[in-house]
Amino acid sequence: MARISFTAARVANFKCPPDKPQVFMWDSATPGLGLRVTKAGKPAYVFQGRHLDKTIRVTIGSPDAWSISQAQEKARALQRLIDEGRDPRSLKQEAIAANAEKNAAASAKERDDKLSALTVGEVWEIYLREGKPKRRDAWKPGYRADLELMASAGGVKKKRGKGLTRQGPIYPLLALKMKEVGEDSLKDWFDSEALISKYQAARAFMMFKGFLRWCSARKAYRSLIERDAGKAASIVECLPANNRRTDALEVAQLPGWWSAVEELNNRSASVYLRALLLTGARREELAALKWADVDFKWRKLTLADKVELTRVIPLTAYLAEQLSGLSRLNEYVFFSKGKSGRLVDPRASHLMALKSAGIDSLTIHGLRRSFSLLGEAAGAPEGAIAQIMGHKPSATAEKYRPRSLDALRPFSNLIEAYILEQAGVALSDKALPRAGTAVSAAA
Repeated sequence: MARISFTAARVANFKCPPDKPQVFMWDSATPGLGLRVTKAGKPAYVFQGRHLDKTIRVTIGSPDAWSISQAQEKARALQRLIDEGRDPRSLKQEAIAANAEKNAAASAKERDDKLSALTVGEVWEIYLREGKPKRRDAWKPGYRADLELMASAGGVKKKRGKGLTRQGPIYPLLALKMKEVGEDSLKDWFDSEALISKYQAARAFMMFKGFLRWCSARKAYRSLIERDAGKAASIVECLPANNRRTDALEVAQLPGWWSAVEELNNRSASVYLRALLLTGARREELAALKWADVDFKWRKLTLADKVELTRVIPLTAYLAEQLSGLSRLNEYVFFSKGKSGRLVDPRASHLMALKSAGIDSLTIHGLRRSFSLLGEAAGAPEGAIAQIMGHKPSATAEKYRPRSLDALRPFSNLIEAYILEQAGVALSDKALPRAGTAVSAAA
């Protein structure tokens, strides 16, 4: 190989002929140092030597970054490695690998530092957006609204009454870093909130336990939390007893309750309360019922269900008569002049009816329990009652399996007839006698 003394001018003017892919110029002062130029015009200093009887070549770098003297010194250093029996290529690869490992470690540390700085509030927003209950695709709007309310900052003018709203019980936790959430911090928070309302504090705690479970199921957040903080005995032992309500209408109370509800000035609320008793539906399921979900011709109602997306139940004769008598002022069956356009809170009307009937206490949900008990008294099978009410299917004494609408209809009729009989109500001739018979809605 012809060698020539490297100068700045020679290096700068060295070009690759058009008919060749690359050419080399070799330095006469430094054995092994060369300048390679490709057809694309990219020059680079290279070192070429022999290691274990094989020619090896290592790229040093661009003349833009390396001076001639620096390239010469590097070439001599690479030759010394060969003289020591070492392969310069492996050293370069090791250096690249070490640098990559160093960068990866730095990136991991930066990521860990960012995760360690994460606050509960930042992850809570992700939880609201991506979280969901078991066996469902997304939060129910009502529960999502409760989660937001529990973590709200407060200070907003109340929609009802005077003054400003107070902050939600979960709000103080949002400022904590995720790593700060543990048994002690949760206990301090719970004790503070329990002074305001132990029941609200207990409900907020159960909601926050759901958040912790969600975090523990995700790799990104699992290491940031104390997974068993929500199971701490110091908190669980302080929770108020969860006494399940068992209120329901007694058969002897039924005539008085029915008459009082029937006499309410609010026609929408009156029919709604009786419909709850006749269907066993959940409060919100029935309140959100739209006219499009009522099929008078084929006598069926389509309800938004808690377990499934929807469920279809028979439309019984008396209930069809009552619904057909309601005015169709908007899309909702149970119209209200409020912002939502539908009945939202029937408790005031129900309390008025209870007072008139002389009944001390009966919740709206108690009407759902009453349907179940009255259904049993009427002789309807447990599985049929459960299906009408929208209970999750389970193995019962009758080996429960879903019934078709037509198979369910006789039991709906049986339960309605029994309730009407106990309430002392006679069915109007206008009521629907058979499937397929249309009912004209009164204005």
